[in-house]
Amino acid sequence: MPIHVASRRRKPESVRAAFPGATIVDVTSRGPEPWVRLSPFYPHGGIPVPLSPGNVGASVEGIWQALKVFEHSDVDPTKLSVTSMTGLKRTVRRFGPVRGHRAGLDGETLLDYSTARRQIYLPAYRWVLEHRLSDLVDRLGALAGGGLVLLDYTTNGDPADTSSPLSHAALLAHHLTGRWPTETPP
Repeated sequence: MPIHVASRRRKPESVRAAFPGATIVDVTSRGPEPWVRLSPFYPHGGIPVPLSPGNVGASVEGIWQALKVFEHSDVDPTKLSVTSMTGLKRTVRRFGPVRGHRAGLDGETLLDYSTARRQIYLPAYRWVLEHRLSDLVDRLGALAGGGLVLLDYTTNGDPADTSSPLSHAALLAHHLTGRWPTETPP
């Protein structure tokens, strides 16, 4: 049976009706243990920062936010050490429009949104799935046989579709089905 991604904002009875008999797993930062560990906000620690040899971050979201560059603010390495799952977001309201993501903490190049997803977010999240969460990934794989629905706040699984935020649950579904997106821009 296939793996589906559904919005956590839907009513539980609506998700159950749409996917009868499937196991429903909330993999957001508000999900239950142990599934919350699949959230990009979860502080696993020791995650290599893409394009930044020798640097590590506590969470995937911390890495993503650390490398974000705004009109009035460059990279913020302090986000790499945040372990509270809160206080990670950096906003346009505070720092002005996003200019891109820096290609590494000391990089000179600014990456556009789609390229940053492929060169920063995807490798960081895949590393966590393979090096910190292989036990949970295996458990989800076993549950998928009877049908599996992963809940996330967004459902976009295409790094090239920048019209909506990228869903880590969709990336997890890609990982479970062997369809991980390419990490090099087309």
